[in-house]
Amino acid sequence: MLFLLLSHRMRRGEGGQWAAANTSPGLGLLRPPTVIGQFHTLFFGSVRMFFLGVLGFAVYGNEALHFSCDPDRRELNLFCYNQFRPITPQVFWALQLVSVLVPGAVFHLHAACRSIDQEVILQRPAFTVFYIISVLSRIILETVAFWLQSHLFGFQVHPIFRCNATSLDKHFNITKCMVPEHFEKTIFLSAMYTFTAITVLLCVAEVFEILCRRLGYMSSS
Repeated sequence: MLFLLLSHRMRRGEGGQWAAANTSPGLGLLRPPTVIGQFHTLFFGSVRMFFLGVLGFAVYGNEALHFSCDPDRRELNLFCYNQFRPITPQVFWALQLVSVLVPGAVFHLHAACRSIDQEVILQRPAFTVFYIISVLSRIILETVAFWLQSHLFGFQVHPIFRCNATSLDKHFNITKCMVPEHFEKTIFLSAMYTFTAITVLLCVAEVFEILCRRLGYMSSS
């Protein structure tokens, strides 16, 4: 096995072009052309998806089942829970991730269709502007998502939710409801706000990296 491995590496080193000749050109098109973009895609994006998929389900998975009001009646619990959660956090954050991925996906699809290598993107003004627009679109979408999240969920989950159930039954009036695991939900909200802020900062840093590298190409030429 060791002999085969060494001979394989020797054959790979002969000519210096073995890897480039046997690597699919489409693989290089799917990577962002900047270091910060690659870090955001490969590391931070994966951590964010893992955090939402695993811990998000653990914290919010059975929230509707444990949400109880006084009196504890099924129709009242469902009515007040819909008032407490106009949209579930998991659905909101999933839509946020998908919408943020769309600008980059459109750019990489365009680059793949035209067989544009990532090294060429920052050397051509038109491709550079197109990529900067995709990064700025991510910043705008993340900012809008941050604003919507603050209006839908706030920054803290309180243990008691006062539900106005008069439209369901006049005898209920203002009903107190218990929110399960409110402290864990507050921590999770803070983490999602932090992820959004870090993503915006990474996108801003990526724009500066693009401009600096573009100026470097212009000065070298």
